Amino acid sequence: MDKTKKKNVITLHESQLSYLRQIVSPQRMWVRGEIPEDYSHDELGGITEYPDVLIKVESTEEIADIMKYAYEQELPVVVRGAGTGLVGAAVALQGGIMLETTQMNRILELDEENLTVTVEPGVLLMELAQFVEEHGYFYPPDPGEKSATIGGNISTNAGGMRAVKYGVTRDYVRGMTVVLSNGEIIELGGKIVKNSSGYSLKDLIIGSEGTLGIITKVILKLLPLPEKSVSLLIPYQTMEEAIETVPKIIRLKIAPTAVEFMEREVILFAEDFLGKKFPDTRSEAYLLLTFDGNSARQVEAEYEKAARYCLEHGARDVFLVDTQERKDSVWSARSAFLEAIKASTTEMDECDVVVPRNHVAEFIRDTHELAERFQIRIPSFGHAGDGNLHVYICRDELVEEEWKEKLEKVFEVMYQKAGEYGGAVSGEHGIGYAKKAYLNEQAGRVSMELMRGIKAVFDPKNILNPGKVVS
Repeated sequence: MDKTKKKNVITLHESQLSYLRQIVSPQRMWVRGEIPEDYSHDELGGITEYPDVLIKVESTEEIADIMKYAYEQELPVVVRGAGTGLVGAAVALQGGIMLETTQMNRILELDEENLTVTVEPGVLLMELAQFVEEHGYFYPPDPGEKSATIGGNISTNAGGMRAVKYGVTRDYVRGMTVVLSNGEIIELGGKIVKNSSGYSLKDLIIGSEGTLGIITKVILKLLPLPEKSVSLLIPYQTMEEAIETVPKIIRLKIAPTAVEFMEREVILFAEDFLGKKFPDTRSEAYLLLTFDGNSARQVEAEYEKAARYCLEHGARDVFLVDTQERKDSVWSARSAFLEAIKASTTEMDECDVVVPRNHVAEFIRDTHELAERFQIRIPSFGHAGDGNLHVYICRDELVEEEWKEKLEKVFEVMYQKAGEYGGAVSGEHGIGYAKKAYLNEQAGRVSMELMRGIKAVFDPKNILNPGKVVS
């Protein structure tokens, strides 16, 4: 993706900065030149730009006051959570105001009668998971990046490893408070389970990456915490053998919580990165299956059925991940895959496609062929159970010109292949800045016009995260 830089000058007038200082404490406001480098990019760092002013916001009302002024002055506004995004969605492409929500990190209410929890957008996923589990409940969305904020998860409709059984973030958002581009505050949804009252504006906000409104409070659905959870680590001779087994496992009429795939190369990166051993690294490919439920008998019956099937159809072994040592080894490695690949190369970019699960093996085979054809390293891992693949193109020692040329060609082929298989540009990481061209090509003229029309209604002055998704 292209990198961009602006001169280190403040484009907001001093009078505008003075007005903003009347809304928020100057101790929570920084101007260009004072802003830490981390705020110029996201986790992947493919595009770089500083905002003119960074504000760490603390309330809905504060955000509303800032947005009223930004609307009047036509100042661009970008919202940022923990900065763990991978597509440049939280980068201030046009300078302007960056609102960071990490200080809005309170868990406001646990409603055990309605099975909901109400939180602010800056609550971290791992904090929420721990809180509800301590009370005997379960928040199913489980993206790999546990230090991401709930607001960021909602803005990208994050999925994660448990999506194959439990669905994605959208399925757990009951209600939200949103500040619009003109500073108006609206309440969408609520604690109700069903709602057939007009268009679902709430669902438009989910996955919109801060381009339609600013989420300041959310009501999330919870489930009772499963009593038992067990994982199986299943080695295969080839990645194709492993992934081709997945649709057949689903057809066994068991309900795995997660079905992950991983290659030996990526596991070895994680071992080096973490300094700890994985239970087995002798095979080229692995499936990681998880089963959960409210009785040990039910969970045992399901994982034994899956294990038998896999052993009868090409698996080299089945390792039961039931001890704390094995759980720590396997899941710490799985959580570290992105950082481990990043540490193994000089620069990388990601293809976050989703395809029907019966085409996952073909797509992975395509990536292997591309790696050979372009002489470039393309490791991968992902959610085989729902077809969401995380494929990384690594620069290694390529010079800048050759890297850009190969990256563009590899991306072009991969997104074309995903479309041919009936897939989509992004499964859970969003479009942001990096994937706009691919969305435009895949969605087509009519769909893009409809999306731009929605953007224009919510944000007529195009000040909310301009340059992202559709603009």
